[in-house]
Amino acid sequence: MRAAFVLFPNLTALDFVGVYDPVTRLRSMGFWPDFTWELAALTEPITDDRGLFQLICLEGAQAGLAWVTILRKREGYRRAFEGFDPARLTMWGEPEVARLLGDEGIVRNRAKVRSVLSNARALVALTDGGGSFASHCWSFVGGRPIQNRWTAMGQVPAETDASRALSRDLRARGFSFVGPTIVYAFMQSAGLVNDHLVGCFRHAEVAALGRSVQMT
Repeated sequence: MRAAFVLFPNLTALDFVGVYDPVTRLRSMGFWPDFTWELAALTEPITDDRGLFQLICLEGAQAGLAWVTILRKREGYRRAFEGFDPARLTMWGEPEVARLLGDEGIVRNRAKVRSVLSNARALVALTDGGGSFASHCWSFVGGRPIQNRWTAMGQVPAETDASRALSRDLRARGFSFVGPTIVYAFMQSAGLVNDHLVGCFRHAEVAALGRSVQMT
């Protein structure tokens, strides 16, 4: 599997049309049905700041790891980082980092823990002028989801011009763990781009949802 698809909420990585049903596959790994359908919903377009902040942080946490590691720890992350409230996280420092490094509910990597806090500060700085993180991210795809029509996994890129541009922008603003491949995974899982294979049951559904999105 290519690195861009090893990401917890994107069912493209699990689909492999004609091989197995993604929900059945996740059930076999010990996930409850309602949880698996929640994962399917996460490839719908996300247009709120906190939702996108959570995703960019979790995609960074997944770097170098199997997608299922973060999938299993997602609730632990929400608890540990108090719902991913950026304003609250800007007040955290090294004492909180030290505490989180003892939390088995998350990946205990100092650089990744610190990145959530630095990303929160970068997001708040970006929005202090009255804009939104969501509008900023969506501007890199023209305010509407990119609708691709791939028929095979090998056609889907690991990164694109848009992900490279957004990656450069975020890094310049102080975000970390936002390389172009991580950012493309973020764009997929947040619905900025529909990379479900055309044979996937979610492709048409996500495309229909995307037609109602127009971010400015």
